[in-house]
Amino acid sequence: MTDIDKPTPARMRIAVLYGGQSGEHDVSIMSAGSVMEYLDETRFEVTPIFIDRDGRWSHPMEGLRAFDAVFPVLHGPMGEDGTVQGLCRLLNVPCVGPGVLGSAVGMDKLAFKDIMRARNLPSVPYVAVTRADWRDRTAEITARIAEVTGFPCFVKPANMGSSVGITKVKQPSDLPAALAEAFRWDRKALVEWAVPRARELEVSVLGNDHPEASVVGEIMPLREFYTYEAKYLDTGLEASKLMIPAPIPEPLALLIRETAIEVALAIDARGLARVDFLMDGSPRGTTPTAGEVFVSEANTMPGFTSISMYPKLWEASGLPYSALLSRMIDLSLEDAQTT
Repeated sequence: MTDIDKPTPARMRIAVLYGGQSGEHDVSIMSAGSVMEYLDETRFEVTPIFIDRDGRWSHPMEGLRAFDAVFPVLHGPMGEDGTVQGLCRLLNVPCVGPGVLGSAVGMDKLAFKDIMRARNLPSVPYVAVTRADWRDRTAEITARIAEVTGFPCFVKPANMGSSVGITKVKQPSDLPAALAEAFRWDRKALVEWAVPRARELEVSVLGNDHPEASVVGEIMPLREFYTYEAKYLDTGLEASKLMIPAPIPEPLALLIRETAIEVALAIDARGLARVDFLMDGSPRGTTPTAGEVFVSEANTMPGFTSISMYPKLWEASGLPYSALLSRMIDLSLEDAQTT
């Protein structure tokens, strides 16, 4: 039989979920567009499944059983938080990215912080605030924030990504407005110490039982911090600068990469995660934490647009975008066979 006569292997059927109910709906659409463009069409037959802002699906949920794997390009609550991952588990269909536990912990910044503390991994000092606590104990919580984080500090929704709902607070009088903004997105908020002259470092992690880490990248936002607008809307001279690899000493880069793998294993982020760090960029001796690096957060379905850091870091590490997507699907199939 000649090569021409050989039957063509059947392509795997992949459902790409996108949109969703979270505040990151538009980011998901951008990410999914890139993913579908770069998935290897010789290996995969792709079906896009749109989820609108009210949670309506363009295809029936139970129809996911017909696919070889689900690729949930969903960011934020009701997509990246373990809900869709649990649905896939119930339907017995492989799902790209971490499972229920890893996704839920990666999404909930407070649960993530608790695990970092339990594993003695360095994280930024913080105060957890619920909507009810703030309403009932405003003065007490304000005093607690002043003691633990001081000012300036950052106020964030506990369950949100892409810098949605984040405010930098420079004085106590700005706290009510910042918390009101965070509570628009979640009933829980995180108030974090603002790392002096913070350098934002990121590492892409890929793998199941023995994950690997990419080179370290650095984001240099032109805005005061890496806002939603800086991530997805700014262009030209307004765009943030990505430094890949980050201009840091090699021993420090190695430590950060090793820590990123520790973080992924600690939260059971099987498949993939982007682990973010903050480094005090102050000259040594000018602040108590000058040169120290802190774990910031882990994203279990990071942005996948053409300008997103996760694929760019792997590309710089020798794994092109299309091959990365194929590897992520393969990892989901491998994981489904062992769980």
